[in-house]
Amino acid sequence: GTTVPGGLTYRESNLALEMVALTGKLISADFVEVNPLIDNQNQTAKTAVTLIGSLMGEWLI
Repeated sequence: GTTVPGGLTYRESNLALEMVALTGKLISADFVEVNPLIDNQNQTAKTAVTLIGSLMGEWLI
C-alpha cells in the first residue's frame, strides 16, 4: 500500500500482528490495498503474505 506519514512501519505492523496472534482470539481479518495489476515485482503481495503469516502465528525471528 501507500505509506502514510506517521503510519506503522513494516516491523511495527509485524509486531502488532504477532501480538494479536498470541491472544488466540482472532476471529477474522481483511487485507486490502493488494492489487497484483499494479504491484511492482509482487512486493506488496509478498509483504501481505508475510503480514498474514504473522497474524497466523509465524515469527520473523
